[in-house]
Amino acid sequence: MQIIHEDLKKGILTVKVTDQEDLWYLSTIIEPHDFITGKTTRKVKIGDAENAKVVKKTYTLKIEAEKIEFSSNADMLRVNGKVLLPIEDIPKGSYHTISLEVNEEFTLEKKQWLDYQLQKLEEATEKKYNYLICLFDREEVLLALTKKSSYEVVLKLKGDVPKKSQNVEIKKDFQEEIIALLKSYYERFNPEKIILASPAFYKEDLLKKIAEQDLKKKIVLATCSDVTESNLTEVMASPELNAILKMSRSREEQIIVEELLKEISREGTAVYGYEEVKKKVEEGAIKILLITDTFIQKARNAENYDELDKLIKKVYSRHGKMNIISEGVDAGKKLKGLGGIAALLKYKMWT
Repeated sequence: MQIIHEDLKKGILTVKVTDQEDLWYLSTIIEPHDFITGKTTRKVKIGDAENAKVVKKTYTLKIEAEKIEFSSNADMLRVNGKVLLPIEDIPKGSYHTISLEVNEEFTLEKKQWLDYQLQKLEEATEKKYNYLICLFDREEVLLALTKKSSYEVVLKLKGDVPKKSQNVEIKKDFQEEIIALLKSYYERFNPEKIILASPAFYKEDLLKKIAEQDLKKKIVLATCSDVTESNLTEVMASPELNAILKMSRSREEQIIVEELLKEISREGTAVYGYEEVKKKVEEGAIKILLITDTFIQKARNAENYDELDKLIKKVYSRHGKMNIISEGVDAGKKLKGLGGIAALLKYKMWT
């Protein structure tokens, strides 16, 4: 995300969307009652009834947001609301949708910017620290790229085994094939680091076979118990990666959710579920509020977001913090299993 103009004292921010992941961040930042100014296209009839032609015209509209809908499949964030300033063919007070897409600019105005929104804005605009993760053993390999808010599996392979629908059968030296893949993805994505993880000693053996020094310098070794997507989380949270992954937001989220689960299991300083969290907010006991992006979207769709918004503001007013976690990653899936909302407490609350 690129910031074109910023005046947060007046609540105004103009940005350019530079990639699809920016749209996810914006879906966590834009709220009902925010003001959005952007370009939109609509069909207009020109001419009389018999000779009328339908043409597309582009307008710059300012709306007050009511519904915010993010579609990762469509690579689009749709903001629907009332038109604030009348323009040609579009009357004031009518409803219109502004679709935010990659490479487009728009202006966002808020009456108040909360700390967590500024945090998300900073994450979206900072340099991307993408890492290539390679999990493998004697006959399987899984490659994934980390993102600012999640990770993406880019390849799964099996060596010298029957071919499955989504897998590719490899009949030559498996470790040499893995090295070729690492080189290819390194040249394509230029990751900050390549995390090479395996059970037992396979990783050390493979590292010895890599001749290209530029590639070799990028590699950091780690351990995994098996070659599955669930073990991406295990690797990302491993102590071996403390130094190189210190800038990874997804890793921080994984660690904090694991801390939450640990505290819940021993009935310590944690609660989950909306009513329990709400009670602790009122008591001023929240240290870190954790919410999934889907939980927020459901609140918007059910038109009870104002209640959630007041809850969030109360957390900040009492010196708490908040993290929004994507349900697309393992940490988000675990939080979803707790109802989509939970919290770490400042101290244990005796009841």
